Amino acid sequence: MAGSDDAVLGVDIGTSSAKGVLVALDGTILRTATREHTVERPFPGHVEMDARVWWEEFIGISTELTAGTDVRVTGIGVSGMGPCVLLADDDGEPVRPAILYGVDSRAEEQIAHLTGHFGEDEILARCGSVLSSQAAGPKIRWVADQEPEVFARASRLFMPSSYLAFCLTGQYMLDHASASMVTPIYDTATLDWHHPWSEQVAPGLDLPPLRWSGEIAGTVSDAAARQLPGVEAGVPVVAGTIDAWAEAISVGATAPGDVMLMYGTTTFLVAITDRPAPSRSLWVTSGTTEGTFTLSGGMASSGAITGWLRELTGDADFSTLVQEAEISGVGANGLLMLPYFAGERSPMSDPSARGVIAGLTLSHTRGDLYRAALEAAAFGVRHHVEALREAGVRIDRMVAVGGGTQNELWPQIVSDVTQLAQEVPRRTVGASYGTSMLAAGAAHGQDTSTWNDIDHVCVPDPEAGARYDELYRMYRELYPATKDITHSLARLQRAG
Repeated sequence: MAGSDDAVLGVDIGTSSAKGVLVALDGTILRTATREHTVERPFPGHVEMDARVWWEEFIGISTELTAGTDVRVTGIGVSGMGPCVLLADDDGEPVRPAILYGVDSRAEEQIAHLTGHFGEDEILARCGSVLSSQAAGPKIRWVADQEPEVFARASRLFMPSSYLAFCLTGQYMLDHASASMVTPIYDTATLDWHHPWSEQVAPGLDLPPLRWSGEIAGTVSDAAARQLPGVEAGVPVVAGTIDAWAEAISVGATAPGDVMLMYGTTTFLVAITDRPAPSRSLWVTSGTTEGTFTLSGGMASSGAITGWLRELTGDADFSTLVQEAEISGVGANGLLMLPYFAGERSPMSDPSARGVIAGLTLSHTRGDLYRAALEAAAFGVRHHVEALREAGVRIDRMVAVGGGTQNELWPQIVSDVTQLAQEVPRRTVGASYGTSMLAAGAAHGQDTSTWNDIDHVCVPDPEAGARYDELYRMYRELYPATKDITHSLARLQRAG
């Protein structure tokens, strides 16, 4: 039986930081902790991270959250960026740095080869999506092709959430939502690995047993408990999932017709469906619970551009930049930006796309540039909304989450551009809060549906929307108009 001092721990490994929350069983956040980190970019298009840092950060976060408190941790939830490819040996020791999700575009040759070998239509029929930089399968094949000695030492496949669960429990597994992004070796019809293809994509790998995100993966081992001062052995650990799916859980976007919009370093959308909705431009996955599926998409950079601008223009605080962007007004005084500063994941799947700022004059200000970056991300969201509707997905409600919701300007621009209302919940902590919900449900059977009510609704302005319609038309025209030039520049960058 749960006690009044019982709490659950949720930890998420993100692209730029790891975040943790200690949460009481009524949903109250007792403590939060963060660890900043950076990714490695050893070559153009390569984005990696030493996975051992994930466990080190988990230990630090857990210790900070539980130090000096009488609260008893009774369940642990984990999530992380993805889909990532972490190859490890039988003992779970990484054999190389983890290859990150769609921001890593190294496997273009493998994507082309596997698409030609299996057939694009066959892949779409089996997996619901075609191969892109977001798919984990071609990245596994890249290691086999380019680093055969390293691959020969690999026997297991992890992602951040499953790696943390393994470090905590010693149990080797992966949740269905994460596994379904290891395209083309997960079958959305059978909800299982497709072994005839896996032997060609990931030869010799012992693919993990599959769990649903809220299922218990195992309990904290004696060895792990010795490294975690505030956590006892035997505490249940849930399977967890990829961060965006945990974000959707955190705001209650779990029913068909719900769409979660995550504002962060990248922008991500997860639409909940009751059946697979195949798409050549977005990504079909299993849901976090049996009987649900998702259609999702993500930009390669959005919030990252605002951070880049902040550093480039004098490191002003974000509140100042937001004020300047508000003064700039709709259309950023005639500036139009393509946000493809790190290529683009969806709906275009173009790792060679590049950022463009059109319309610059000597009279433009920092606020205009910042406004143009926010509007570019909003145009990217509208592009995704149109792709969802083209795939037959209904949008009953959109729920916003992430750091970008902390100021009202960015969500308002997105609502104006898309003409969709956005519900903004009271707690926008994100994935770590979602995994704590999973932990409370698994460890205590807790109903977490009342944990995070809606704080306010961002309502679209029709007048601003009409002005944005014309700008969006130009936004869609700007990419094909500049594509040949930006691709040539991308080739020069890779050569350099």
